[in-house]
Amino acid sequence: MIILSHHQIEQKVHRLAIEILENNYGEEDIILLGINHRGMRFAEMLLERLQEISQTRFELYNLRISPQAPLSQPVEIDFPLEDMDGRTIIVVDDVANTGRTLFYACKPLLNILPKRLETAVLIDRKHKSFPIRVDYMGLSLATTLKENIDVQILKGEAAVYLN
Repeated sequence: MIILSHHQIEQKVHRLAIEILENNYGEEDIILLGINHRGMRFAEMLLERLQEISQTRFELYNLRISPQAPLSQPVEIDFPLEDMDGRTIIVVDDVANTGRTLFYACKPLLNILPKRLETAVLIDRKHKSFPIRVDYMGLSLATTLKENIDVQILKGEAAVYLN
C-alpha cells in the first residue's frame, strides 16, 4: 500500500527544508550527513530544496553504518571529524524505527563538540528503543512491529510503501 507519492514526498521535503532554515536561522553553514544509500538520497533531496530557497552554505557527506550490526565495523564519514567541530550537523535517514541506526550513527560525533546536532527523517515510526529524538520528520506513523516501511527514492521518482 502506498503511503506517500512522489508529489507528497516533494511537499514534505519542502516543508522540512523550511523548518530546518527556521530552526537554524543565522547559521552560515550546515553539514548534512546522509546515512547509507536511502538516507543519502533523501539528504540529496533536502539539499537540493535547501539550496533553492536559501543562501546558507550546505555541505553533504555520506555516513556509512551497518544497520543490522552497528558495532561490527566503525562508522565511516566522508569528511574529517575534526572539521565538523563547532558546526551545525544534521544526520539524515529515510526511516527512524527503533532509533538504533541514528543512535550509533551519532557515535563518532561524540568525539567532537558540534554547535548543534539534529536529526531528520522522511518517516518516523513510534517504536523507539534508543534515546533518539527526531527533530525533523516528514511523516510520523504508528505501525505494528510486523509492518515494514519501504522507501523508494530514485532519480526523478520517489514513493513510500507500507508492507
